[in-house]
Formats: sequence, structure tokens, C-alpha cells
Amino acid sequence: MKKKIALLLALVMIFSVFAVGCGGGDEGGDYAGTVKIGVFEPASGDNGAGGKQETLGIQYANYMTPEVEINGELYKVELEIVDNESDNAKGITAASNLVSSGVSVVLGSYGSAVSIAAGEVFKEAGVPAIGVTCTNPQVTAGNDVYFRICFLDPFQGTVLANYAWENGATKAYCLSKLGDDYSVGLVNYFVQAFKALGGEVVEEQFPNQNADFTSYVANAKSNGCDVFFAPVSTEAAALIIDQAAAQDLGMPMLAGDTWDSNVITGAAQGKDVEVVVTTFYQEGGNPEFDNGIKAWMEADSKMLENNGGNTDLAAVTAMGYDAYYVALEAIKTAGSTDVADVLAAIPDTTYEGVCGQVVFGENGDAVRDTAYVKKCNTETGAWEFVAAQSIK
Repeated sequence: MKKKIALLLALVMIFSVFAVGCGGGDEGGDYAGTVKIGVFEPASGDNGAGGKQETLGIQYANYMTPEVEINGELYKVELEIVDNESDNAKGITAASNLVSSGVSVVLGSYGSAVSIAAGEVFKEAGVPAIGVTCTNPQVTAGNDVYFRICFLDPFQGTVLANYAWENGATKAYCLSKLGDDYSVGLVNYFVQAFKALGGEVVEEQFPNQNADFTSYVANAKSNGCDVFFAPVSTEAAALIIDQAAAQDLGMPMLAGDTWDSNVITGAAQGKDVEVVVTTFYQEGGNPEFDNGIKAWMEADSKMLENNGGNTDLAAVTAMGYDAYYVALEAIKTAGSTDVADVLAAIPDTTYEGVCGQVVFGENGDAVRDTAYVKKCNTETGAWEFVAAQSIK
């Protein structure tokens, strides 16, 4: 009996080696080669939660479409993922590692500041990068290799200012993080638009590593403000929500796309706060995508963990999904994996994604004219659609 078992095991090993050697298994046959797509995202630091969710969309797209046809030949698509740690200096190192790894195009980053910091690395190497949700205009300004598929902060800030004004706010409290390109920039555009409408503004900034926001909440109340605008990281936002509830803030809290996360809904659930955000996608907009990625996350505990422990969809995940397919379209159009060819193909690349059509315009920025406004239901801990809003 033991001899028979040993013989069976030996046969299994032989056939396994033969299958691998012949390109069998899950590879789906032989490939003409491999094309690498770099994923430049934070998996740690202030923006780690959002970076993981954005990466999930890219990973799901790669799971759904793991190959690309180039000039009639099939290539395997491999993701080269780095953690830029939500840090500008470390982001430069991460970007350099992607360049050295031989990627044909880079996707990311969640967080404008680290995208701006790494932009020069990609520019010097001639490696094209496609921003997914980095909304600050400086990401693409003066950088011919950086593109993006999201709307920009001048638009988003104006949409938020209009929403606040139209809902009765005449005095706004605005809080940003010192030295953070995203929050400082978005507050600046909000302030310009809100003042143009006739509103008053109280502005403050908090330093890096700050965890106590009680004085900022108190200042918003004591200044008689009608709305609390704080487009900061999800890590800081969760603390602000806790302290706003503890101090009975008594006014709506507004933010941009970074707050569109289950980190925020989890922090707000069960608390007497009102949270409103602008974002890129509303869950339910594409049921096939929604159901597919939810089932995929549920089947893998690591992916579920990276999404914050549940299947609530963040807009950045949908945007990551679209960005992957934009990259594939550019590679197919280029007919090459060479960075120069892919770079030349991107400006004329178009794609109809789950978040809408992607068409590149001035400075390599996508032409976007709509933001989704969502409000947190603090009883259920879910986002509720308010409106699709454009600038009049």
C-alpha cells in the first residue's frame, strides 16, 4: 500500500512539473511577453487607508483582465506595487524603484502631495504616469509625462462652496494641514469661490502629527460659523469627527474626495454629526462592477481587510479600476510596451469607464464636469446620494 501511495505521489509531481514547463495551470497559455504597470500608492501613513482602496480597484481590474493584446500578440500584465508611505521623500524613492523595475506606465497616487513630489522622477525618466484621484492642479502642471483621470480641485472647491452657500451657510470655518498640497489647495479654491458668493471665512491650519482637534472645533463654534470644511486625510478626519461629536459642533462638516471612505462612515456612525462629501462615483452607478468587486473582496480576507473590513465601495476604488483600463488602452494604441510609445499614445486615448468617459484635455487632465455629493447616514453608517453637481 505504501509503495502504491509513493508511486502516485511521484506521478503527481512529474505531471505538475510537466504542466508548469508547458505553460499550463492558470497562465492560460504562452505569452509573447510581460508588460508591467506600476502602482504608486500609499499603503501606510496618513493616506494608507485611501491608498489601499485605490489599489484594490487596480488589482480587481488586473484580476478581471490579466492580459493585453499588442499587435496581435498576447502579453501578460503584471502589477508592480510600491508603498510610497504617504511621504514625499519616501515617495521619490518609491517612484525611482518603479522606474528601475521597467514599468511601461505608472498609476497613482492617492494624495496630490506625493504625486507632485514624485513627478520629477517620472519626468526625468520619460515614464508616463496616470493620476487616479490626485486632484491638485500642480500634479500635471509643467509635467508632460503626468496625466490624470479625475476632476481638479478648482472645480471641486467651487462645487463645495456652492453647496454650502445654497444650503444656507454664510460663514465657513476652513481647516487644512500645514504643508499639505491637497488640503491647503482645496481650501484655497473653496475660500475663493465662497467669498465670491458673498460668504465670510475663518481659516486655520494644524501641524503634522497633530491628534488633538478640540481647539479647532471650539474656534469654529465661537466664531459663529455655519459650516466646518476640513478636506484632510481620513486619519485626521476620524479624530475630527470624534471631537466634533464630543463638543456638539452643531454645523455640517464638508470635505472633498478623501473623506469618501468607510473610515469616515465608521467614525460618524452613531454620532450626532452631519458629514457631506464630494466624490467621483456613487455606489450603484454600475451594478455589474459593484457586485463583481464586492464578491471578489469577500472571497479574499486580505482584500476585505484592505477595504476597511467590509464591502462598502469608495469612489477611489472605482477610479482605480478605470485607470487600469485607460493604461491598457494606451498600451494597445501604442502597439508597444516602450515608455516613449505609451507616453505618445496617452493624449489620444479614450475610455468609457464605470465613473464616466475619460478624455484627456489641457495639461493631460481628464475633461470632467460633474461631482457626486453624498451624505453620511449616521444611523446605518452608509453614504446616501444627494446630487450630481456641476458648476453653473
